[in-house]
Amino acid sequence: MQLKSLSIDNFKNIKSARLTFSPKINGLLGNNGMGKSNLLDAIYTLSFCKSFSGVTDSLLIRQDDDFAILKGEYDRRGTEEDLLMGFTRGRRKSLKRKGKEYQRLSEHIGTFPLVIVSPADIDLIREGAEERRRLMDMTISQSDARYLDHLIRYGRTLEQRNKMLRDNISDRTLFEALEAGMDLSARYIVEARSMWVKRLRPIFQKYYQLISGSGEMPKLEYATQLDEASLADLLERNRHRDEILRHTSAGPHRDDLRLTLCGMEMRRTGSQGQCKSFTIALRLAQYEFLREITGMKPLLLLDDIFDKLDAGRVERIMQIVEDPEFGQIFITDTNRTHLDEIVRRTADDFRLWEVTRGEFTPL
Repeated sequence: MQLKSLSIDNFKNIKSARLTFSPKINGLLGNNGMGKSNLLDAIYTLSFCKSFSGVTDSLLIRQDDDFAILKGEYDRRGTEEDLLMGFTRGRRKSLKRKGKEYQRLSEHIGTFPLVIVSPADIDLIREGAEERRRLMDMTISQSDARYLDHLIRYGRTLEQRNKMLRDNISDRTLFEALEAGMDLSARYIVEARSMWVKRLRPIFQKYYQLISGSGEMPKLEYATQLDEASLADLLERNRHRDEILRHTSAGPHRDDLRLTLCGMEMRRTGSQGQCKSFTIALRLAQYEFLREITGMKPLLLLDDIFDKLDAGRVERIMQIVEDPEFGQIFITDTNRTHLDEIVRRTADDFRLWEVTRGEFTPL
């Protein structure tokens, strides 16, 4: 899959931009805060209907403007397609594919697969389980529409159950009716996550060792309360406790992905270089998984990935991305040396831009 061109109006600090891309390497050069990452966010938003930075839709609209528009033209499975997304203050965002508007934005997820590697990935190691669940959910949802449907259903019923607990509702029949649906969705979610971790683990270990150049053995382990009991059993067992806490204390929303290196927790013992190698390897494994499961090469966005890496790790990452198994790549950097080296090694067809205060000048 390729993004052929992108039009942006009033998105973050980008007033107006019209860019045509190379099918292989696209480099964005500039100082921090100039808008390089905002361009990647625009591409990400067209695939996921939300910003990778996690901000609300209103903050995606350029200050002092009332609307923002993104339009992407793609080559998807040999067919030309276009996406048009609009944001208007105070209104629901809209997304059209080939001129037809989606009624449910969740139907779009996974249609235009994408993987982003960014400095924020360190949160996968340093922050709580929610970040790691998001990684699992975003990856599996791009390859399994039923998983996303169960995830949405589970989230809605979980919210209803928590509201009932906060409101001191004690009708057991109401709880059991709600919990039957939660149990069904939980079974699917847990099984899909477990299978995903098993499939991802050897791919991830391969990339980590390629990047680090060491014999260190990283490991991913899926941690869930549902490996020993069903959600229905756990909810019954914890019913009195949940009534006191006023929230649901067991379920897939409490799952985690344990990250270790040589048997030690990454968040406690990993060095800066090890942590960055770990997260980049996770994302590259995510890319390979999606490529195999969807039959398409996802877009790969590399946002400032060379910062704080030694020369050896930078060199090994360059060797990885020059593999033809990687499709279209978008790279941001403050150092042109890295971009020139990647272009020299990987692509006859490339595009480079200098980014200054939301404006893009071809180099």
